[in-house]
Amino acid sequence: MIRTSQNPLQPGETSAYKARVQMLADRNRDNRNVPEDSSMGRVYVVGTADTKGDELAYLAGRVRAAGAEPLIVDVGTRRPTITPDVSAAMVAGADAATLLKSNDRGAAVAGMARAFAEFMASRTDVAGIIGIGGGGGTSIATAGMRRLPIGIPKIMVSTLASGDTSAYVDVSDIVMMPAVTDFAGLNRISRVLLAQAGAAIAAMSTAEPPAASDRPAIGLTMFGVTTIAATQISERLGDDVEAVAFHATGTGGRTMESLIDSGLLSGAIDITTTEVCDLLFGGVLPALPTRFDCIARTRVPYVGSLGACDMINFWARNTVPARYSDRLFYQHNDNITLMRTTTEECDAIGTWIGHKLDAADGPIRFLIPGGGVSALDSPGQPFWDPAADAALFAAIERSARWGGSRRLIKTPFHINDPAFADAVIAAFMEIWS
Repeated sequence: MIRTSQNPLQPGETSAYKARVQMLADRNRDNRNVPEDSSMGRVYVVGTADTKGDELAYLAGRVRAAGAEPLIVDVGTRRPTITPDVSAAMVAGADAATLLKSNDRGAAVAGMARAFAEFMASRTDVAGIIGIGGGGGTSIATAGMRRLPIGIPKIMVSTLASGDTSAYVDVSDIVMMPAVTDFAGLNRISRVLLAQAGAAIAAMSTAEPPAASDRPAIGLTMFGVTTIAATQISERLGDDVEAVAFHATGTGGRTMESLIDSGLLSGAIDITTTEVCDLLFGGVLPALPTRFDCIARTRVPYVGSLGACDMINFWARNTVPARYSDRLFYQHNDNITLMRTTTEECDAIGTWIGHKLDAADGPIRFLIPGGGVSALDSPGQPFWDPAADAALFAAIERSARWGGSRRLIKTPFHINDPAFADAVIAAFMEIWS
């Protein structure tokens, strides 16, 4: 039986309300005089009551009608038009005098976002949270949502929901719902959408949680061109561990590492590290510069490789920077263009990853797929380039001090070969037990 000495929380545990309450209860509490009842969860209905009081009251009524207990929280910076259950002053705490009298709206919104994030981190009675707002309200409400554990239901009804919401969602599980109309008084459209949103958050917050899993969870990174590898690895893990897959699109790697930091994942089989390519060379699915840092911090068992490091991702062909006009491209679809990494770029990618791994002293196994790093990187395929791959592999080898708990494993296999999956599992088993 595979086991771990890390003793993390298991994924299923955070979906049960009691476990979520305990997780929050363990955090530092402040002394704000805020209504709270930790014996039952409530749905926090959040918005700026100075401009959206009627909408908040209506939404709270729909939440109650759907069978959940609402708590209206004001995050506005002016006098509210309704009486909320939690005032803006309660949320702002010691900063209330400054925030609620500021003539600088931008500073007030930013300050209230920080205050609301701290406020939500202190709460122990959250069964779910729903926010409404435009630009300012969305920024404030989602700041608090992101401080809650994954598994607590979160809905943001926003006028910005049809655009780029990455700044608001980040690596959380916030559901963004388009408001369609602006929040400037109730109307026949907003009533329908708020009623649906209220019913949705009530159902999410009162749903019977699934049974908790007693298997440790392991992060597994994948991309379309490494799907075969990830599938084979997941199958070989069997029933001993639960593989949790993450699409290596920038946020995928960040999410996996966030869950490792929080103790919800016990280790990583990080075979697809392509996000580094986009970080270094201007692709649209980049990692952050902090990629791999959590492996050093947590010292969890880590097995890595170079999946899809033969490509940099861009959107449609006409969005590719002009400086790359003479490069080798592969049109994945109308909206995704892949660019083959050069020998020089592969050298830089391998060096960057190697230096990161050199800073980690936990149990690490890093595998070289000598036969190619993606479905496009094999004989007869458009990105087959043995010289570029060799530069990538050599850079990894020379950029970290291999030996002891940190081992480099060279294989002749293509990353999607069954034999490579076998090698990954063997490496994983070596450091897992």
